[in-house]
Amino acid sequence: MIMSATTAIVTGGSSGLGYATSKALIDAGWKVVMLDMNAQAGQQRIAEFGAQNCAFYALNVTDEAGVEAVMATIFAEHTNIRLCLNCAGVAPAKRTLDREGNPMPLGDFAKAININLVGSFNVARVVASYFAKNEVDGESAERGLIINTASVAGYEGQIGQTAYAASKGGIIGLCLPMARDLAPLGIRVNTIAPGVMGTPMLLAMPDKVQDALTANVQFPKRLGLPEEFAKLVLHIFENKYLNAETIRLDGGLRMPPK
Repeated sequence: MIMSATTAIVTGGSSGLGYATSKALIDAGWKVVMLDMNAQAGQQRIAEFGAQNCAFYALNVTDEAGVEAVMATIFAEHTNIRLCLNCAGVAPAKRTLDREGNPMPLGDFAKAININLVGSFNVARVVASYFAKNEVDGESAERGLIINTASVAGYEGQIGQTAYAASKGGIIGLCLPMARDLAPLGIRVNTIAPGVMGTPMLLAMPDKVQDALTANVQFPKRLGLPEEFAKLVLHIFENKYLNAETIRLDGGLRMPPK
């Protein structure tokens, strides 16, 4: 596929890893459709990137009817959509039992699962239905690529990460069967599991907190860069033999209990 002729959908596209990837895609000649709950941030991104390069739609990824309606609009108004990147998510921290022995409210656990896992599947399932109608790329016979965002916490969840780790572990488990479901249609599915990434929220933390987070990174001994996440997205798109894979992007990090 010719990258300059393609359009990408990015959930969580106005901040963090989604924003970094949206920027990298636009710099590479793509058009990007950003989806996010924060409408104000979305308008700021349109002003930054230019309306000729991007569009924004406010969306709650857990809303079944809302996702179906927004995708119908997007695929009617934009052409040659070949990539969907799911970055929308939350990162709650709460123990199974608190210090007084009280159980975590079930709603807190369910919220993380619903946004991170169910929300990713909700977007992917609808996008796949439109990708299936794309013309195949002559060289690769591919119709589209879906990339979901997991986390190393999906493998090594820390204390207080039961909900987050379960949601990200679910995304890891989702990758292979979804790829198998969509393979006959020429749609690839991959997952990225980032480690500790230098998003604005994390970079705003005190140096001692950042140092603690990078203590177990093997090399390079630093936070990952959002730009490195974006580069991996571009590589996965270009490398057509990458399918059904969850790729850790973590500098060799293996998370300790805390």
